[in-house]
Amino acid sequence: PLERNWWLRSAAVLVAPRPIFASLRDESADAVDERQEPLNAVAGLAGIAGVLATPVARHLLNDGSFSVSLIPVWAFIGGAIYALAFYWLGGGLLYGAARRLGGLGSYRRARHLLALAAAPLALTLVTLWPIRIAVYGEDLFRTGGNDYGRGDAVFGVLVDLAVVWCAWLLVVGVRAVHGWTWLRAAATVALAAAFPALIVIATTL
Repeated sequence: PLERNWWLRSAAVLVAPRPIFASLRDESADAVDERQEPLNAVAGLAGIAGVLATPVARHLLNDGSFSVSLIPVWAFIGGAIYALAFYWLGGGLLYGAARRLGGLGSYRRARHLLALAAAPLALTLVTLWPIRIAVYGEDLFRTGGNDYGRGDAVFGVLVDLAVVWCAWLLVVGVRAVHGWTWLRAAATVALAAAFPALIVIATTL
């Protein structure tokens, strides 16, 4: 079945991204329906992994009224919110940037491209995060525990590398879908990321 094929493609994009992204050019009703659920799942997993990597997650248990059993619930709800924002707003920014540089694809295809590019971050949720939680346990979600130091820094770097991998896949995806040069694809991604980057800088300052 085509849907099962897309579950496999969602994993294969990690090792052979170009042909997987190129298949997004097919925007027939059947093709879109078959890839919708797998790509939504990738976006959801990436959202949960993303919310676990936020500073907020590292302080959850500082509040005595917040129990360990609530962490999965918080991660799921927060991850869903992150995924929705990433999928709809991020997809809109990518679509707008591509249109600005001459792209003719649809908003839906831009969303699907963005979700597929998030596969490395989704992968960390089923590989890196279980190990990290097994090593540090509850200390990972409160300050003053044993989760600070060189070991935890290594985990942090691995998460950062996954984000960089996502960005690279996004450039590869834009290039494959539109048939553009590397420079034009990178400019599209940079333009799409400019507004969120400005917000992050403004809130940091």
